[in-house]
Amino acid sequence: MVKDILLVLLLQLIYVPILTLRTIFMVKNISALAAFMGFLEALIYVFGLSIVFSGEQSYIVMIVYAAGFGAGLFIGNYIEQKLAIGYTSLIVNLRDKNEELIRVLRENGYGVTVFVGEGRDSRRYRLDILTKRNKEKELLKLIEAYEPKAFIISYEPRRFKGGFIVSAMKKR
Repeated sequence: MVKDILLVLLLQLIYVPILTLRTIFMVKNISALAAFMGFLEALIYVFGLSIVFSGEQSYIVMIVYAAGFGAGLFIGNYIEQKLAIGYTSLIVNLRDKNEELIRVLRENGYGVTVFVGEGRDSRRYRLDILTKRNKEKELLKLIEAYEPKAFIISYEPRRFKGGFIVSAMKKR
């Protein structure tokens, strides 16, 4: 029974991160990897459930199965954060046009589009920046260093075409 408990826990710690990655690959339209992860996920799922429901169907094994699922979610989320697949778009609102920040961002390889807008009390400047998700923290630190009071919105675009980032990727 101890062997079954450890095996079920191990399977869940493998199964759930694979499930998490499969879901992310599907959302990001990476079909081949999503299909492969789905195959692995189904194989592990059936094997794990066969252990849980075989023999005496111990409540302990079932609880370990559920606990392993929860722990697997943490692991899957951690892996996804480290992989940081995809892109992020930042909208940076500034009170004043910070030419130095714009220059530094462009020198560091970020495409920056600057817009002028009307705020409630004054003119505002908006920077639109698209970058890979794995560079988002670095970009936020850079903005914070030059504009600590900037208002920043970050989101993940589903699709984009053309622009600086696409042409920069083609050069590599």
